[in-house]
Amino acid sequence: MAAVGDAWRSSAWFYRGLFVGIALLMLYVRLLPLGSEAGDWPGPDLLLCLIFAWATRRPDYLPVWLLAGVLLLEDMVLLRPPGLWTALVVVAVEFVRNRVALTRELTLVAEWAMVAGLMIGCLLAYRLVFTLSFLPQPAFGFALMQVLWSILCYPVVVGASRLAFDLRKPATGEVDSYGRRL
Repeated sequence: MAAVGDAWRSSAWFYRGLFVGIALLMLYVRLLPLGSEAGDWPGPDLLLCLIFAWATRRPDYLPVWLLAGVLLLEDMVLLRPPGLWTALVVVAVEFVRNRVALTRELTLVAEWAMVAGLMIGCLLAYRLVFTLSFLPQPAFGFALMQVLWSILCYPVVVGASRLAFDLRKPATGEVDSYGRRL
């Protein structure tokens, strides 16, 4: 019976469903009125941290269509311009996905620096589009503080993903149950 549980847990579909469930839970919690007052510090974008943590470890668990769907839903629910943040994050994740051989060899500190640069790049591109479109936007310090909190929370999300879901980088030469190289 344990072999059936291990096979199910090793399935990419299990982790895809788990990602969608976690993303929906995070979106739900984000919508709750949990004592936020004007002038409070913004919290981290934990979904962004989760996306980068999973994309650097197992990019096959986050196909583009799933990632775009979850982020587009988040755009719609949070009343952001539909597709802008989605496109920026998908481009950043594809940057990571195309360098999977490099990210496999990175230490956590180097990976953290790379993800921090991508998060800051997404923020700057997002604000640039808003500026060019003459759209109102929150103060730069507020947005930067949220990104800095997200950067600081990234190692915690990586550790939680490793401990709770056994999400790790595949070893060089590791194969899946079908014999395909990871």
